Amino acid sequence: MSVKDPIARTSLHLEVTSRLRNLIVESQIKPGERVPELEISRDLGVSRTPIREALKVLASEGLVELLPLRGAVVKNFSSKDAADMLEVMGLLESFAAQKACKTDQHRIDQVLAMNEKMKVLYAKGKRPEYFDLNQKIHDTLVEMADNESLTMLHSTLSKRMRSLRYSGNNTPENWRGALEDHEEIAQALASRDVKKMKRAVNDHFANTIRRVVKDR
Repeated sequence: MSVKDPIARTSLHLEVTSRLRNLIVESQIKPGERVPELEISRDLGVSRTPIREALKVLASEGLVELLPLRGAVVKNFSSKDAADMLEVMGLLESFAAQKACKTDQHRIDQVLAMNEKMKVLYAKGKRPEYFDLNQKIHDTLVEMADNESLTMLHSTLSKRMRSLRYSGNNTPENWRGALEDHEEIAQALASRDVKKMKRAVNDHFANTIRRVVKDR
């Protein structure tokens, strides 16, 4: 495990949390494994205090479990857990994306531009950067629904599911399929076609469930 670049002390807590989250999402620390606090502390050049504070945040997000005598262990979701969460997330995002079709054009253009940039990242094989932008697109579509309760629920579940969604692109076939799904969503948004959007988002999450559950 390697962690590059020293951390600015002004953003220590947020940066440590972000680094740990990425290690888990990218499966550098795998489900069921104990988080090696001492090793990470040494690699980051920080004490174990901010590591433990970050683990509390990740536990609240559902990414790790804090167990007596074992410390922090990466959450291991069953196939049913994965399918259940993705099914609920699909319902939330389908509702939001249909609302997004009726928002201002400049907001739609922003999402379409992000989709084009995401395709470039895919072509370059930059999976972590692709994933971050992918998640930003999902989050932005939810924000475009302008529904605070929806945004809150989506944010909570999205944090818990980051590693699951990342694993959905773990083969070239899966990654290509996910990109094709997003292109269908972008086309529906560009044409403001609510029915097409509903179908595209529902298909995307059905495909994601198959990709994720198949590999568990």
